[in-house]
Amino acid sequence: MFDDIRPYRDDEVVAVIKKLINQPGLQASIASLKMPRLYQALPQLACKIVKWSLKFRVKKFHNIEQIQIEVAKYLHHLIKNSTAGFNYSGLENFDTTKPALFISNHRDIVLDVALVNLALYKSGINTVEAAVGDNLLHQPWVADLMRINKSFIVKRNEENKRAMLNASKQLSAYIHDTVANRKQNIWIAQREGRAKDGVDKTNSALISMLLLNKDKQMPMADYLAELNIVPVSISYEFDPCDIDKAIELAEKAATGSYQKHEDEDLKSITQGLVGQKGQVHLQFCQPIQGDFANSKAIAAAIDKEIISNYKLYDSNLVAYATLNQQDTDSTVLEKLNKRMENLTAEQQHWLLTMYANPVSAKQQLPL
Repeated sequence: MFDDIRPYRDDEVVAVIKKLINQPGLQASIASLKMPRLYQALPQLACKIVKWSLKFRVKKFHNIEQIQIEVAKYLHHLIKNSTAGFNYSGLENFDTTKPALFISNHRDIVLDVALVNLALYKSGINTVEAAVGDNLLHQPWVADLMRINKSFIVKRNEENKRAMLNASKQLSAYIHDTVANRKQNIWIAQREGRAKDGVDKTNSALISMLLLNKDKQMPMADYLAELNIVPVSISYEFDPCDIDKAIELAEKAATGSYQKHEDEDLKSITQGLVGQKGQVHLQFCQPIQGDFANSKAIAAAIDKEIISNYKLYDSNLVAYATLNQQDTDSTVLEKLNKRMENLTAEQQHWLLTMYANPVSAKQQLPL
């Protein structure tokens, strides 16, 4: 029932790894990242070196847990080199022995869920199965790579409305089955695509999808108890992709559309992972419990948790003050100005807006 979207299992790991090692696309991606000069000059040699290295390094992987441990090591190293500190809190807000559906704001393609996983892993809690949109999986090997690391596929490119509805029903059933029956944590972003403008808002259509599997006779409160939705608020002091996002937002505002370049998603993933982020904070919020009238009411409850628990940094406060022509910290403003020095006035406005919007969102929260 779920074979085309579920993550790979332990007994599939060795075969999938062998298949991945032989993928030219994966070899080229690693070579261009790890040895860019050699790859430019002698691409075939660079890919051969990568293939040999992969064969040697993946011999020890025979199950998903071994892969997760290796990913955790990489994340520790990554966080140390690309942040001024990562901390998390709020695990006391929910029963960590009970599987949860974590719904977080979405700023980075890969790092958001990676940070949730790192916080859980460091706390001795089972890591999540993560949702990944098929729009990011242009090559079959990318899907294999994600599914071997506990990701499941969200189909977004079905041919017609009927196919999309069937895909949504399958996804709804999969998420419920995974949390309620298989007792496995899940992560999904609060909306499709990153919040490039800094506005963290849950798409009520996402909640409607989650409710598709609910029996009509079952009270909403009971179904929510089974799903155990725990909102997660992730705050970055600086966004490594802020310049690219500002350029895209300005172009959309001016022309009404934006055309992605080839491999732009891969560039964003790489930049988001290795780029400097300053301080990073992750807050596990209160679970969404009780009776709600509809999916919009549930989405609003998730928004309230994420926005109220969002950690505002000086980058947010200074951007807000600058846009509102208020006095502000000149040191932080210099940092923002340095980031914006090659942008047009309109692009600069969008970059400041991106950082300022979380401040506005907190101010607009209902008392």
